[in-house]
Amino acid sequence: MEGENKYCEHLAGDEFSTTRTKVCEECVKTGSTWNHLRLCQTCGTVLCCNASPNQHAQKHFEATGHPVVTSILPKPWSKFAWCYVDKIKKPLKQYK
Repeated sequence: MEGENKYCEHLAGDEFSTTRTKVCEECVKTGSTWNHLRLCQTCGTVLCCNASPNQHAQKHFEATGHPVVTSILPKPWSKFAWCYVDKIKKPLKQYK
C-alpha cells in the first residue's frame, strides 16, 4: 500500500478542520460536477477529488503547495486526511 510505514510531518497532528460546504467551489464556477469532495487544511477551500472529472483538489495543491486535504464524506469509516507531498493517507476518527 502506498505510504505504508512512512512518516509524514504534515499528518502528525490529530486535529483537522471541517466545513459545512458541500460543493466544489471551482466546479460550481464552471457548471461542472464532482464525485467526492476534499477540504484543504491550509486555507479551507473545498474542491473535488482525483476521481472527479476536473481534479480541482490536486490542481489546488500543485498551484499552492498546500499539502493536506481531508475527505468530506458522511460515513465515519470514510473520513481520512491525505498528504499530497508524502502520498500518505491517514484514517480520521473525528474532526474538530
